[in-house]
Amino acid sequence: MAVDINNTENKAITEEYLHQDVEKSAQLFWDEQQSFKVEEDSNKEKFYCLSMFPYPSGRLHMGHVRNYTIGDVISRFQRMLGKSVLQPMGWDAFGLPAENAAMKNNVAPAKWTYENIDYMRTQLQQLGYAYDWGREIATCHPDYYRWEQWFFIKLFEKDLVYKKEAEVNWDPVDQTVLANEQVIDGRGWRSGALVERRKIPQWFIKITDYAEELLTDLNKLDEWPEKVRVMQQNWIGRSEGLEFSFEVAGHDALSVYTTRPDTIMGVTYVAVAAQHPLALAAAEHSPEIKAYIKDQDNIKVAEAELATMDKTGIDTGFKAIHPLTGEELPIWVANFVLMSYGSGAVMSVPAHDQRDWEFAKAYGLKIKQVIKPIDDATCDISKAAFTDKGILISSAEFNDLNFEQAFEKLVDFFSAKGSGRKTVNYRSARLGRESATLLGHPHSDDHM
Repeated sequence: MAVDINNTENKAITEEYLHQDVEKSAQLFWDEQQSFKVEEDSNKEKFYCLSMFPYPSGRLHMGHVRNYTIGDVISRFQRMLGKSVLQPMGWDAFGLPAENAAMKNNVAPAKWTYENIDYMRTQLQQLGYAYDWGREIATCHPDYYRWEQWFFIKLFEKDLVYKKEAEVNWDPVDQTVLANEQVIDGRGWRSGALVERRKIPQWFIKITDYAEELLTDLNKLDEWPEKVRVMQQNWIGRSEGLEFSFEVAGHDALSVYTTRPDTIMGVTYVAVAAQHPLALAAAEHSPEIKAYIKDQDNIKVAEAELATMDKTGIDTGFKAIHPLTGEELPIWVANFVLMSYGSGAVMSVPAHDQRDWEFAKAYGLKIKQVIKPIDDATCDISKAAFTDKGILISSAEFNDLNFEQAFEKLVDFFSAKGSGRKTVNYRSARLGRESATLLGHPHSDDHM
């Protein structure tokens, strides 16, 4: 019986998919044809896809692969729709992280960084991403950072930057500022040294000069997801409140800012940061207070940390005078107050602020309810603070007012006396971790 050797049904299938050969062939074609090179074409709709630049640590990991695959899929899809797509790649390669890593590996920063870039570029090319490598940048290259310097100079000339001291996480071994994520159990992630809370000179951008305009114009971004617009609103962080002071015998008045002036009659103590002048003055006469302040130097500078950590403090022995009742209130040093936020002092209303409530419970301080629910629902301040806005009680002539009414009446009261004023606050943004560290380092003025 004759057998047809061309009949695939009678052939043993021995072919193997050699993906390395296929990938190499495709990537060679893309490279020779400059398939992803972008030229200006007014006849095509433009699409720009930028994934976060990697830090050249030496090797890609699966987190990189996941991130850049997502960006590449988006870029290829938009290209298939006929758009002119720009998907560039670059390297976030400048600053103290590179310098510290170079010291750890005992090699010059430039050599270490550029060798890593070469290796990681090869890895990205092997993955076959559709990058226009003709537009590659590295932030450590003078041709790039000269424009950052130019931009800073223009801001300086327009009086849109300023220098002031602010608290940071300081690693005394690496001699550098650490992000909150780089502080593990109170120690530097690389050196293992106890991190200090230190004030150093830093540059800030006057974003508050444009905060109201930025906030208002968010409403014009119709195609932005609502959650992104909310995030931007929270980042700008606009708040209206009352700024006033407590008199302190023998010392300067204690300035505070609150967005809840309706709770002012419920203030039972005042809390200050460990670096506040009043705390330092108290430490001069108390070894216990001095020791407590020193302990606070190893706590992270982060609002998120303050919200969850155990509340601790120590009584300064000083008394603040309540501006409405004349009552003497104890002034405590508290770990939940930072000098970098506001004046470094807060009026504490434990009945209506959970953080203040936890502190008051820990130290047996008075808790006085001055707000009740609008619907007369039951609220038990022995179990937790009542933080909703409601109706004022136990507040003398301000009784029975709601939040808005009490806000305006109290602002008018303090303004008339000249002892307070309505204030709009925004969150400030530090210019950058590396910049702040460089400019705050001893003899750093030489780098400007």
